[in-house]
Amino acid sequence: MADLKGHAVVITGAGGGIGAAYARGAAAVGAQVVVNDVNAAGAEAVVAEIRQAGGMAVAEIQDIRDPAAAEALIARCISEFGSITGLVNNAALFVDKPFEAESVDNLRALLEVNVVGLFNCGRAAVGPMLSQGRGSIVNVTSGAQTGQPGLSTYGATKGAVASFTYAWASELGARGVRVNAISPMASSPMSSFSPALPPPEANVPPVLYLLSDASKGVNGQVVRIVGAKLSLMCHPANRAPVLEREVWDLASVAEAFATTLAANQLPTNVATYEVVSVRT
Repeated sequence: MADLKGHAVVITGAGGGIGAAYARGAAAVGAQVVVNDVNAAGAEAVVAEIRQAGGMAVAEIQDIRDPAAAEALIARCISEFGSITGLVNNAALFVDKPFEAESVDNLRALLEVNVVGLFNCGRAAVGPMLSQGRGSIVNVTSGAQTGQPGLSTYGATKGAVASFTYAWASELGARGVRVNAISPMASSPMSSFSPALPPPEANVPPVLYLLSDASKGVNGQVVRIVGAKLSLMCHPANRAPVLEREVWDLASVAEAFATTLAANQLPTNVATYEVVSVRT
């Protein structure tokens, strides 16, 4: 059974929404949880819920944009619970605007939380995890990384999250630290623009699985969950056919597109695109 008894887990952005659901879910299956948020009231409320239900949790109010704050967050988990075995990089900002209405200020704000904050927490956690030869990092990306209208800035930051996931998994997997990501879909303050989405709790089971020892053979994957649908997202890769010639010039490139490559273009806005290739 995939439980989290004996695990100590840090969850960022857990003062509400999906992050709070992750924290409650992890505690319910035995994890000791550090609930992080910049919203002290929200984090404390989630901790109170967990404790009332018989779980173990503490709140740590830190702004993960600051590397020192991320270090303090991970240190709190170790001092409180003796180790850190799991990190859920959930904290994020969201913006929904067409590209022509976007601003560099929005871009910088999202980068600071969604990318720099995630990097700070991952870097702070990986040292202790490597020292103990054990750990699971679960990054939170988004289907917006595939390129969705109105979500180019947010999607770009979540594309960076996916790239971090692939690279960290490649670097750390052989040393006992697994890195995966979840691409969730749920109703939350961030997604109020889109009604009739699944509840936050619908996204919890894959995260618990990825944090647990039951998933020890899973590394470098992005798990997509949208209501009733569970799948793995494709990694960026070269797509067949790969054409070869000794030297490419303008004419030969144009011919390659005219005869082969143009017909093999992938569509844009591929958030729901499915690549059919199944191994059993």
